[in-house]
Amino acid sequence: MQNITTELVGYIASALVLISFLFKDIFKLRVVNTMGCVVFIIYGAMLHTSWPVILTNASIIIINSYYMIQANRLKTRDLTE
Repeated sequence: MQNITTELVGYIASALVLISFLFKDIFKLRVVNTMGCVVFIIYGAMLHTSWPVILTNASIIIINSYYMIQANRLKTRDLTE
């Protein structure tokens, strides 16, 4: 049963990452991609700590977060001018 659950989590993570690339809005793309990365980290942990999966997706979350913060700062700055 655990193998089926683990595979299901992997498929959900893959689907989220795939769906993220369908968005034209880069901010929405990054949000959904980050959600996929979080699920991939859970998947990596379920694989008895698959560090390549965990570290790669954690790095992508950091990169996505950086660019989302930058986009929010630009949006806020534009609204105040």
